[in-house]
Amino acid sequence: MPIKNKHPEKKKFSVPKISKRQREISGKKATLAKKARQTKWAPVWVVLKKFGIGKRVHPSAITKHRRSWRRTKLHIKPRKQRKSHFG
Repeated sequence: MPIKNKHPEKKKFSVPKISKRQREISGKKATLAKKARQTKWAPVWVVLKKFGIGKRVHPSAITKHRRSWRRTKLHIKPRKQRKSHFG
C-alpha cells in the first residue's frame, strides 16, 4: 500500500503581468483618489472646535486642500495614445 502525502503539491498562483500603460493608469487613479480624500475629510473634533457643538458643518469646509473644477487643477499627465496615422 503506497504512502499518501498529507500535503499534495500546492498549486502556484501566478501573478498577472501588468503592462506599463496599465500601471500608469492605476497610478493616476491612485493620485486622484488621494486628492479626493484630502478635500472631503477632516477630523470631527476639528469641526466641533472651530464651529461649536450646535453647528452642523461638512468637514470639507475646513480642509487645507480646497479644489474646484474651474479654479484649481491637479496637473496630472494625460494618458499616452497611439498615433492613428501609423496604422
